[in-house]
Amino acid sequence: MYKQLIRPLLFQFDPEGVHHFTFRAIRFLSSIGFAGIFRTIYSVNDPRLERELFGLKFKNPVGLAAGFDKDAKLYNELSDFGFGFIEIGTLTPKPQDGNPKKRLFRLKKDQAIVNRMGFNNKGVFDAVENLKKSHRVLIGGNIGKNKVTPNELAAKDYLICFDALFDHVDYFVVNVSSPNTPGLRELQDRKPLTALLKELKKENTKLAKVKDRKEKPILLKIAPDLTDDQLLDIIGIVKDTDIDGVIATNTTIARDNLKSDILLKEEAGGLSGRPLTKRSTEVIRFLSQKSNKAFPIIGVGGIHSAEDALEKLDAGADLVQLYTGFIYEGPSLIKRINKAIVNRIND
Repeated sequence: MYKQLIRPLLFQFDPEGVHHFTFRAIRFLSSIGFAGIFRTIYSVNDPRLERELFGLKFKNPVGLAAGFDKDAKLYNELSDFGFGFIEIGTLTPKPQDGNPKKRLFRLKKDQAIVNRMGFNNKGVFDAVENLKKSHRVLIGGNIGKNKVTPNELAAKDYLICFDALFDHVDYFVVNVSSPNTPGLRELQDRKPLTALLKELKKENTKLAKVKDRKEKPILLKIAPDLTDDQLLDIIGIVKDTDIDGVIATNTTIARDNLKSDILLKEEAGGLSGRPLTKRSTEVIRFLSQKSNKAFPIIGVGGIHSAEDALEKLDAGADLVQLYTGFIYEGPSLIKRINKAIVNRIND
């Protein structure tokens, strides 16, 4: 129904406007009793899907990637579609509008999206208010820096977000890989990234002691455009800083072998969706093999089918996340992936 009826209708309109409309529609439908219907249709409840990583128990290994519910407005309602975890953000200390519109583009022929949103969000403290209601699902907090903050002061922004979210999320993701904030990817270099992660680890230990709680897992989200040498650096950084894992990968700045019109291909921003499938899997496999599976990996990028998800799991991912595939395929994709995982266990 989604691909035959709902998606063709939604795709007639501006993608950013559709995103906001969809949020309102899901919230309304959930409020009038559809939440249980969504859970009945899309959820796969099977203990064989459970995964335990960095001290957290995930009810299934399929999550929603950051960028969809930036301000933590709809995480419980979205969990009704069968997600095992929801990642909010990217959040920054101060609210920011992001880049000028139009900044979100569908590449239908490629089943892809180009976005140059630029960390548009209402700020971490607004998200904290939204997170104060009870959670029906594990929540990850994806954190970044404000556009106006120079890289030499970036750690302060990440620490503000970390402190604000500590009591309200289950794990953290450090985003230094978005291509839409000028200079942000420079923080992926070994020296600044090591320093940033060590600061966050130190803060994690301090807050856990003060609050008499466990430390929160910290993961690093990386770009798919890193070279093999840079990926080896990432493995070394994870070891040196003792963070808990890696999310591979963010969007790409590459535009290889696209079928869409030249004007769409030339839009600046990060590309996600089908064209990223192969590269993100290659990055996952490289990190897993070269590190000898030394740390957990969450695989994201171009998952449009159950087979895509299984490939990422086979390559070394422990969990997977959806974004563009969720938009193109609809919520039934979550169910198809979880059922495929169960069926593989049965076989």
